[in-house]
Amino acid sequence: MDRLERFVGCLLGGAVGDALGAAVEFWSLDQIRAHFGEAGVTDLVPAYGGLGRITDDTQMSLFTAEGLLRAFVRAEAKGLADAPALVLGAYYRWLSTQGEKPPWQDSADGWLVTHRELHARRAPGNACLSALRTGRYATRSEPMNDRKGCGGMMRIAPVGLLALDSFELGADVAALTHGHPTGYLTAGALALIIRQVVRDWPLSEAIALASQRLCDEKGAAETIEAIDLAVELAGSGLPATPETVARLGEGWIAEECLAISLYCTLVANDYRHGVLLAVNHSGDSDSTGAVTGNLLGAIHGVHAIPQEWVSKIELADVIEELATDLYTVASGDAPSEDDPSFQSWWLKYPGW
Repeated sequence: MDRLERFVGCLLGGAVGDALGAAVEFWSLDQIRAHFGEAGVTDLVPAYGGLGRITDDTQMSLFTAEGLLRAFVRAEAKGLADAPALVLGAYYRWLSTQGEKPPWQDSADGWLVTHRELHARRAPGNACLSALRTGRYATRSEPMNDRKGCGGMMRIAPVGLLALDSFELGADVAALTHGHPTGYLTAGALALIIRQVVRDWPLSEAIALASQRLCDEKGAAETIEAIDLAVELAGSGLPATPETVARLGEGWIAEECLAISLYCTLVANDYRHGVLLAVNHSGDSDSTGAVTGNLLGAIHGVHAIPQEWVSKIELADVIEELATDLYTVASGDAPSEDDPSFQSWWLKYPGW
C-alpha cells in the first residue's frame, strides 16, 4: 500500500470515527439502543447542527499537525526548533478559535486558522482549556497538573505519522495539558504504534514494541495493564459486542480510551466494523471512535473508509491536505530553505 494512503487514512479515519461518535458522546448504551435500535449507531447522524461534524478531538489533532509542520519549517530556516513549544503555539491558535483569548500569541497567522469551520466550539475538554489558559509551557518533569483524561492522547496521531522518536514527542505533546504519567504515556504509546503500522508493521508487533518501551518509564503500570487487557480480551474468543467493550471501561480516562481503541482495532473485520464497535458503548464515544479510526485508517489506508462517510465529513479536504503535507515532510520531499518553493511553505506554516 502507498504510504500516503496510510497518512491520509489515519487523519481522515480519525475524523470519521469522531463524527460517528459525536452525537452519542454522553449517552449510555441503553440510551443509544433505545434511540437507534439494537445495533446502535450504524451511520453518520447529525450532531452540533449538521451531518459529519467533527469535535474538539479532530480540531486539536489538526492543530497538532500544524505545530509539527511549523517545527519542520523553523528547523529548515533557523537550524533548530522546539517541536512541543511550536505545537503549544498551535494549541493557542486553537484556543482562539474557541472564542477565548490565548495568554500569548504573536498572531493567528498561517493557513489552518483561516478555515472558519474550525471556529466552532464542540465540547472541548476542561483539562485542555484550563491548561492552555495558564500560558505555561508544561513538561513531563514539570507537570501542569495531575490530569489523565483522554484529551492528551486523542489528538496525538500526527506525531506518530511524522516524528522519528514518536514515543518521546507524543508524551511531551500530551504533557502540555495532562500531567499524570498515564495522561502522557498513553499518548507516547499510541504515537509509537501509529508510527510502526504506517511503516507496514503488523499491529500486534507494534503494540508489543510500545509495551516494551513503556517498561522503561516511571508510572507506566496503568498504561501497560490497559494494553495487556485489550490484547487479552481480543484473543479471548468473546464476541465483539458493546458488553465486551464495557469490560475495558468507558474511555473518559486515557488508559481506558487506549484500551478500547486497541481492542476495537484488533477485532475489527474492517474499518466500518471497528469504528462502529468503538462508538456504540457507554462513554466517550467520539474519542474512542477517533482513536480507533486513526489506527484503522493507518493500517488499511484511506480507501478502506466508506466513501459515503468521507464525502460528508466537515473539512475533509483540509484534513487530506494536512496529511499530505505531513507525508511530504516524512518522505523527505519537502522543499529546503534554498528552494524557491520554500517561501510558500513558510507562509502556510510560519516557523513560530
